[in-house]
Amino acid sequence: MTEFDAGAEFDRQTATLVDLGYPARAGMAEDAFRALLAPLREAVLARAAAMAPPAEGRIPFLVVVTRELVPLEESVPLTTLAGRTRPGFIDHSYAPGELERFVSTDDLGLPEGRAYVVFDVDRGEEFCGAVPLDALTTIAGRDRTPLTIEEGVAIVTQYPEALAKNTCFSLGGTRMGDRRVPALWISKVAPKLGWCWERNPHTWLGMASAGCRVG
Repeated sequence: MTEFDAGAEFDRQTATLVDLGYPARAGMAEDAFRALLAPLREAVLARAAAMAPPAEGRIPFLVVVTRELVPLEESVPLTTLAGRTRPGFIDHSYAPGELERFVSTDDLGLPEGRAYVVFDVDRGEEFCGAVPLDALTTIAGRDRTPLTIEEGVAIVTQYPEALAKNTCFSLGGTRMGDRRVPALWISKVAPKLGWCWERNPHTWLGMASAGCRVG
């Protein structure tokens, strides 16, 4: 296994968030923002020995900033595609005020903090062309869980190349109690947060998942 410096990767992800202006958007000074994330580094280091380096579609861990700290309306536009500059955007199919009603499903057991770490992230291209409900059943059978919107934003924020043509992904860990499943895909040369129906397969849309989360 290639050596992977988890501590250096945590520091890189923190620096990326700072450089994008997350502290100001959270209403915090940079030092306070870094102090909020700092305890998560120990959780990462505790699992470092078992981590493989990032690979195409697979990420050992991500620092996740929740909407409680930075609203999705502000974090999504901070994303871009690899090598591009056009900011991400939220699709107009979300009615005004509706996005806040898409929340994490109860079975995820998300950490309570305003930021946490999600481990063993897979963008789920094996599920491209699968019915989303079937993909969710398969993921649960592997003792894994689907990603939330915030976790999907974290992927594109830290690894923009993970969102690519024909390898976009649904985020089944966030729902509103109806048949819609949020997803991130490419539109107008930028990341777009939209949604698709839970029974409608798309050849270019997989289902992202994770191993566990620690706050």
